[in-house]
Amino acid sequence: MRLRLALRSLLVGLIFSVPSNATDATTRPEHWIGSWATAPQASLPQNVATFSNQTVRLIVHTSVGGSKVRIRLSNAYGNEPLLIGAAHIGRAVKGTSSIRAGSDRALTFQGKTRVSVAPGSFVISDAVLLDTPPLSDIAISLFFPNETHATTSHLLAQQSSYLATAPGDFTASLSFPKASALSDWPFLCGVDVVADGESATIVVFGDSTVDGDGSTVDANRRWPDAIAERLQRDAKTRPLGLLNEGIIGNRLLQGSPQATEFGRALGDAGLSRFTRDALDQSGVETVIVRIGINDIGFPGSLDPKAKPVSADELIAGYQKVIAAAHSRHVRIIATTVGPFEGAKVGENYYTPEKERVRQSVNEWLRKQDLFDGMIDLDRVLRDPAHPSRLRPAYDSGDHLHPNDKGYAASAEAVDLQLLAAAVSLRTKP
Repeated sequence: MRLRLALRSLLVGLIFSVPSNATDATTRPEHWIGSWATAPQASLPQNVATFSNQTVRLIVHTSVGGSKVRIRLSNAYGNEPLLIGAAHIGRAVKGTSSIRAGSDRALTFQGKTRVSVAPGSFVISDAVLLDTPPLSDIAISLFFPNETHATTSHLLAQQSSYLATAPGDFTASLSFPKASALSDWPFLCGVDVVADGESATIVVFGDSTVDGDGSTVDANRRWPDAIAERLQRDAKTRPLGLLNEGIIGNRLLQGSPQATEFGRALGDAGLSRFTRDALDQSGVETVIVRIGINDIGFPGSLDPKAKPVSADELIAGYQKVIAAAHSRHVRIIATTVGPFEGAKVGENYYTPEKERVRQSVNEWLRKQDLFDGMIDLDRVLRDPAHPSRLRPAYDSGDHLHPNDKGYAASAEAVDLQLLAAAVSLRTKP
């Protein structure tokens, strides 16, 4: 319990795109985009799960739909090969460990049902035909025949998945045997779909305010979920996939403070993982960046040895991700840094000096013209009577992370015309 509370107190707000060799009847390459993704993290060093002759069933929520699907598995933080004995995918029965009859598909990797993933590497499965509706729950089942240490995972799933308590391979079972709940996503990091040529991928990149801390578990009320719902309600933006690449406690300039109980679990620096987690996604056209509050708050608090970060240093970091995105012809959209006075994540996480840094950064973000767009989340989330604090109606209770209403309001602040430009770019000759 202490570990769980400590982990949540830190929440603030190797995936690569491999072109498919498959072709359709007219020999045109299939167009792959991302429907769901999560950022690989190192597991907590004192809490690494071990699987042996066991099956997990991981539940994820799609954004855009498609007729053909493939998955991505990562062993980014492994120190030994990851052996997957079998893998299946199907449409989940919401709120259960079961899948819908007729939807089960066996997955292969270069034609084989077993795959070994080298340390620090990743694999993409072969494609299978499966109707995956937008905003639907999908179940990915993985069998681990040997003792497997889940050193690569995603910790804040905000989604219940399942571990079969009986030994053996249950990847093809419509219903699991007795199962225990999993609160993370071990090894799984992406679900791609084949879509029409007008489709594209938008990546939301950042910290725990992207990851969804403060939202209701199993309700898909994270900020990216709320944006995905808006995209599906508008015909102009319906072809867009929306991927969540947030990591709890993540910083733009520095990685996880390793001299703590969290080791590398709070992720590599945003600058270091930006290419892997954002630019290398299938079909990516636009990245929304929501990161920076931990850079300001961690020094002298959750990372006591870190030097204070100035506004100029954080701005220089933003300029680097802008340059990286534009070098790949990817549009990049900024968000202002939200209010955090009274944040219940650690002593001295908030100070008046840090608030001045936040205000300076936001002033620059509102005036600059380097990003391709800007979403003023500070204006949406701040309390009009106390602008350095979260609006009470949007506060999850820790004075840092929004609740479901706050994330919904943040999604409503996104100009869909700004995102629709990704479709326009894709359809240009």
